[in-house]
Amino acid sequence: MDDSVLFTMFVIFFGASLLATFALYARQSLLVAYVLLGILCGPAVAGWISDATMIRELSHIGIVFLLFLLGMNLPPQKLIRMLGQTTRITLVSSLFFTFAGFAIAWFAGFRGIEALLVGVALLFSSTIIGLKLLPTTVLHHQRTGSSMISILLLQDVLAVAVLLVLKGGNGEGLLVTQLLLSLMVLPLLAGLIYTINRFVLLPLLRRFDVIQEYVFLIAIGWCLGAAELASFGGLSHEIGAFMAGVALASSPVSLHIAERLKPLRDFFLIIFFFSIGAGFNPALVGDLLIPACLLAGMALFIKPYVFAWLFRRSGETRELAGEVGARLGQMSEFSLLIAVTGEQMQLIGAAAANLIQLATLLSFIVSSFWIVRRYPTPIGVDAALRRD
Repeated sequence: MDDSVLFTMFVIFFGASLLATFALYARQSLLVAYVLLGILCGPAVAGWISDATMIRELSHIGIVFLLFLLGMNLPPQKLIRMLGQTTRITLVSSLFFTFAGFAIAWFAGFRGIEALLVGVALLFSSTIIGLKLLPTTVLHHQRTGSSMISILLLQDVLAVAVLLVLKGGNGEGLLVTQLLLSLMVLPLLAGLIYTINRFVLLPLLRRFDVIQEYVFLIAIGWCLGAAELASFGGLSHEIGAFMAGVALASSPVSLHIAERLKPLRDFFLIIFFFSIGAGFNPALVGDLLIPACLLAGMALFIKPYVFAWLFRRSGETRELAGEVGARLGQMSEFSLLIAVTGEQMQLIGAAAANLIQLATLLSFIVSSFWIVRRYPTPIGVDAALRRD
């Protein structure tokens, strides 16, 4: 098939527009339509997209923009207060789900590091689904949004630590050094981003904020530049983008920038969900279906109750705790990344990697379907629940 970028974009967006139309008439989640399109058009089925690598790399930009926009809604003082309130909830839930996932993988015949990584993959909830399906009004003004964000941010930090461990797994002597260097780089990166933002970026925005094209351009450059700075220091692109957004949150034009970047974010997130489907091979389901359903079921049905219970114990209302738990009830894009990285480093086999990918995909589909039918979302299938 034609592997040109133009043909790939045609398949993704023309196909997505068709399936999204059917999904809306059938009152289904648009995210499910994007994933299904990836499966149908990917290498394992129709083969119209023969190589999902390029699509996956493009889709990563959507996650970077998502974290950048998230940061712009969180001034540093608010962020510190939020993280302090949910650290215990994050740690307790992480230990519980790591053990639960390990147990499921162990009884499925996986041992050692494979079972452990399956358990680790279960502890994360999806930043993309959590924030993509959260209305802006909730994100800005309600405690639901701030509670979710703080949990997801702490999980992102844990994910970065896990990925550092995986990448250093074959170089045992370098592992501790890499982790220590990353911990040292984090405050240095924060200080550098703060300095550049205060003495370079904000003065430029104050002087030229009437030129909208320039504001749009400098915002994208700042986001991607901070992401590359973080990557150069051994951290993830997402952490750099998030820090850049937090630094910019004090600017009076931050909300304007956020509104201008939303369509760009959505463009790449459509590609992201397509890439999830395109990278999945239905022929590999086989014997993995039962353990994958158990893992996905743990994320979909047990995780919401655990989070709801922990939030109620911390003093939140039953309604808020239930909604936050439901919105966190899935596995994560970091679960997929852990599976791919673990297999590349030869720490786990193809079967364990496929188990994580299948369980994550199932949890994505069911979770997004459930959320859009029960809670306010920007893509709600019910007009009464559709809120931007």
